[in-house]
Amino acid sequence: MLNYSVKYWLALAILLQSTSVTLTSTAQQTVRDIGSRRELFVDNWLIDTQTNVALTLHPAVPREVALEFSQPWAGPTTGFTAVMRDSDRFRFYSSNDSDGSRKDATSYAESMDGIVWKRPSLGLIEFQGSKENNLIWLESSIHNFNPFRDENPAAVEAERYKALAGGPPRLFASADGIRWRQVQDQPVLTDGAHDSQNVAFWDGLRGCYVAYARYFANGVRHIRTSTSPDFRNWSPSQPIVFPPDAPNEHLYTNAITPYFRAPHLYVGFPMRFVPERQLDPQHPHKGISDGVLITSRDGLHFERRFLESFIRPDFGMENWTDRTNLPAWGVVQTGPSEMSVYWVEHFRHSTVRLRRGSLRLDGFASLRASPSGGELTTHPLRFEGSRLSLNYQTSATGSLRVAVLKPDGTEHAGFEAASCNEIYGNELDRTVTWKGKSDLGRLAGQTVRLRFALRNADLYAMQFVQ
Repeated sequence: MLNYSVKYWLALAILLQSTSVTLTSTAQQTVRDIGSRRELFVDNWLIDTQTNVALTLHPAVPREVALEFSQPWAGPTTGFTAVMRDSDRFRFYSSNDSDGSRKDATSYAESMDGIVWKRPSLGLIEFQGSKENNLIWLESSIHNFNPFRDENPAAVEAERYKALAGGPPRLFASADGIRWRQVQDQPVLTDGAHDSQNVAFWDGLRGCYVAYARYFANGVRHIRTSTSPDFRNWSPSQPIVFPPDAPNEHLYTNAITPYFRAPHLYVGFPMRFVPERQLDPQHPHKGISDGVLITSRDGLHFERRFLESFIRPDFGMENWTDRTNLPAWGVVQTGPSEMSVYWVEHFRHSTVRLRRGSLRLDGFASLRASPSGGELTTHPLRFEGSRLSLNYQTSATGSLRVAVLKPDGTEHAGFEAASCNEIYGNELDRTVTWKGKSDLGRLAGQTVRLRFALRNADLYAMQFVQ
């Protein structure tokens, strides 16, 4: 066992190493080295100048009710949930807070498409005299069981799936994601109550485990983070950092995860809680809530650019009572052009349920231009690859063109805006061409800028590829 001092400095070194890459690029204010990464337009990181274009949030579109929590071991206070794509199936976990009336129950469901879900009878845990249920854990004070699949190459197969559960959280592990065991009695995160949904995952780019949990800062719910080299020894937590002008709002949970198509980018869907509001005077608890979007490029500094709802309360008074619209942890692809997020509706009501919401791939936000048109120019950047691919959408009259510029702003010969073949339509992977040619290979590794001219169009993401 590492002593506390060694554990602290080892984890802190990991965090600083992961942060320094972004800070170095930011401090230079000259070149963004993006390689062949997919870059989403969810912040201003790539944007140097812009005229008549705006970053625009695209809220999740409510779809079907994915699951209802009406089983006797579930019930009205089923709140903290997690979803993951795992090889040929989707896995879903939900925990119920019994408020002390009985043991808290964690249940399992699975799906082949992320849309139609089934609760297998697992036969693992007895509840009210029967093992005919989908329970994977039953224990008092564990209402926040949050599993993930560990992609760390060094992870042993007996711990291929890990979870934080309890408050303060203990370490649980599984070889198959269904049969779980507690690895150690001692909590792994100890500097706080950790009584909300504690999420953790392996970050392969930064080479460490990362955890996020709730705490209170001057009476307001906020988010803090820790890192670990081995999931057992964690750094002291520190608050995540928002821009100085960000509102001081209650963020009850966080649902932070690397985005699966661009894992250098963290996305999070905190449940924003407004404790003083009460729309239904008969409801026994005050407060209403929705879901918002936050993003980060280093895991510590987060954007609060979008203050509107990412998950907006739907019709019905049951969606306007306390702690409902609670986002699940996880973002998964559920179709060729679609990804899904999920959230709990009707918390503390007999109709409590899980709702699925959909977005286009990469479609959390976009750079949007009106019919009158606009343009943006990127910071200087370096790339790898030979063609530029765009995820975009226009109207029938809209369009998009790209020019490749030298650092001084002049156009590279052959890649002028006037030479760019007009782009219009709705595609995830459109190769930009200039007079029918797409090969940018001779500029790879050089410092360039991109200038986008948009009209009645949305630009979601870009990527240089071979």
